[in-house]
Amino acid sequence: MKNLFNSSSLLLPLLLVFSCSSPQTEVEQAQPVSAKNTLTNISAKPSITVETSQATEHKAFKAHDSSCSNGQVKLTSDFAAGRMDECKKTGENEYSITLVPENTPINSSPWYAFKIQAEQATEITITMRVRGDKHRYPPKVSQDGKSWQLHEYQLEGERLIMKVKASPQPVTIAAQEIINNQYYVDWAAELTAENAFTQSILGTSTQGRPIYKIESRDENANEWVVILGRQHPPEVTGALALFPFVETLLSNSELSKYFLRKYNVLVIPNINPDGVHAGNWRSNANGMDLNRDWNDFSQIETRLINDYLQGLVAQGQKIKFAVDFHSTQNDIFYTMPVDYGVESSYFVRHWLGELDRQMPNFNVVLKPGNNPNLGVSKQYFSDKFGVHAITYEMGDDTDRTKIKRIAFKSANILMINMLSEIDHDKE
Repeated sequence: MKNLFNSSSLLLPLLLVFSCSSPQTEVEQAQPVSAKNTLTNISAKPSITVETSQATEHKAFKAHDSSCSNGQVKLTSDFAAGRMDECKKTGENEYSITLVPENTPINSSPWYAFKIQAEQATEITITMRVRGDKHRYPPKVSQDGKSWQLHEYQLEGERLIMKVKASPQPVTIAAQEIINNQYYVDWAAELTAENAFTQSILGTSTQGRPIYKIESRDENANEWVVILGRQHPPEVTGALALFPFVETLLSNSELSKYFLRKYNVLVIPNINPDGVHAGNWRSNANGMDLNRDWNDFSQIETRLINDYLQGLVAQGQKIKFAVDFHSTQNDIFYTMPVDYGVESSYFVRHWLGELDRQMPNFNVVLKPGNNPNLGVSKQYFSDKFGVHAITYEMGDDTDRTKIKRIAFKSANILMINMLSEIDHDKE
């Protein structure tokens, strides 16, 4: 791969500046049984897909118990992104929770989120099971919904067992940090408060919730970078990567200012607000996997985006590149093959190769793939617009500080590569 220092003289000092800094974040740690993780504080500024699965025929489940109580202790999932499908008191200070998917077959991402409150300090035991599946996410606990720690637990066969100290101060237990629909609105409002970026409603979801877009648009630019997120509700580490990635692209740095004079940016960070609100494992309100709908556009959520992009092209604009943020068990970048015939064949390989070079403690894994019938977003962008697109996946348990650092680096390197004189048609 060519060294990026062969770029224009204007970009050379920018590379030196942005390769030597990294973002900081507050970190909290706990040591649960059978898990390793580092979580972060998401109180101030926000800083899982497997591409091979394809559901065909769906069977819907409607079980949903939002709370259970013995009069002294109450467990409830009656809040945004809350989910526990069946809850029963099984003994003195003992409770059983069953997690049920919204439909089958489905990707194995059993989401849960519930609050516990007691009239007086009491230790309770919770046993969780997953109907027809197994657990994926170790439990996290928060006193305020902002700072999260891993919670100790035991696995006994298909059962996840944990002891929780309940008190008059409610605590939240969840599969991952809770990033609900309002969180996106607040984040975007802060991002756009003191600059020329705009937040507006692209349209409404199946159940009528707003789907927001953020835009940076220069009247002299006609090429677009598109950023997508949260097609799959439980994939929180993808959201934790999207926030700092977008913040870096739209920052006040000299690199960003130069980049935004040449490229417009469209961000749709929360494509599936209905699924996020319901705590769905995978689907939208109709039980459809949105990242399998980029051929048929049978769902309003994907159709809105396609219509908007087609409208831009009809105005003489050009879609240049797209990134879709997700989560899976490990960090991985799903890409299009270099011989697929998209513009600037080696662009993604140059970009992620430089990320790998600059982050020696992070193993950049690329997985090229081409499946026109699968209906995923990266294939849609490549087939419809002839450009590169990637599915940017962060691992469920990846250190949260590391997620932010990777996003910061990858966004800066992306801007440098898109502005450089490197010939991306050559390896």
